[in-house]
Amino acid sequence: MTTLNRRRFLAATLAASVTKLPAIGADTPPRKGMTLGFSTYGTKSLKTEQALALIDDAGFDAVEMTVQPGWDATPSNMPPKRRREIRDMLVDRGLKLTSFMEHIYPSKDDAVHKQQLDRLKTVFELGRDLSPKSAPVVQTVLGGGQWEQQKTLFRDRVADWGRLGEKYRVVVCIKPHRGGGMSRPSEAVWIFKSLDNPRWLRMVYDYSHYIFRDIPLVESIREAAPYTAHVAVKDTIKQGDRTAFVLPGEAGTIDFATLLRELQKAGYAGDISCEVSGMVWGKQGYDPRAAIKTCYRNLSKAFIAADVARSRGA
Repeated sequence: MTTLNRRRFLAATLAASVTKLPAIGADTPPRKGMTLGFSTYGTKSLKTEQALALIDDAGFDAVEMTVQPGWDATPSNMPPKRRREIRDMLVDRGLKLTSFMEHIYPSKDDAVHKQQLDRLKTVFELGRDLSPKSAPVVQTVLGGGQWEQQKTLFRDRVADWGRLGEKYRVVVCIKPHRGGGMSRPSEAVWIFKSLDNPRWLRMVYDYSHYIFRDIPLVESIREAAPYTAHVAVKDTIKQGDRTAFVLPGEAGTIDFATLLRELQKAGYAGDISCEVSGMVWGKQGYDPRAAIKTCYRNLSKAFIAADVARSRGA
């Protein structure tokens, strides 16, 4: 047995009976355990195939692909042959494609809104081509502004995204973002409730955007979990009056073992995706290979400390 296969075997033996994934509109049966994933947002300098190999070799169970313009996996860079090759690579390596990262900001301009819907169609189609049995969720933040001034626009535009997601059977996830127009779980929940909680619209939970605010960890999980279809992780540090993002587990500001246990209690069994902020990968000398290894080391330890099972398999 090779070292890689032995590592996978040992990881698989850690799996235990856990609460199943709540229904979020996916076509496939719920999986047991959570996957530990890595987002290619942190590998902008690499080809997708290179990034997937590094992510798998490090020991991750899953991957989030960044598909926004400027990244290698944007749909226009993916002709049919390459899509088939990457799909086969995911299967061969046992990596679960859990999410696409896209950045689309709701616009008052109807023409821009239509262009964004057309863009989402190409992303949805890419997801079905790369993972036909279980399309990845598509996540986005909603841009800036003030919540009270923006919330109606956000709700109305996001509603159209959800209707398009229903047509393609793809879950669209909106992400509260520190300093954004929608920055709190409660605000995303307001959107869902205002739209009668559509099954094709869900939330990305990312505590790095809530820490150092009046949003306690456990309470935020309990509020967000019923609507959460994807979880992103990274650390946040204080720099004077400002905050900055660092690699997950690097600063120790977030108790990831508690985060994992509370998510499991709440019934979440999806992906825990390590996200490398642009504050990190944008610095001179950033090494995506080292970042991948650091993220895996830190978060795999958190899974063990939390006694939370991991699942694997595309």
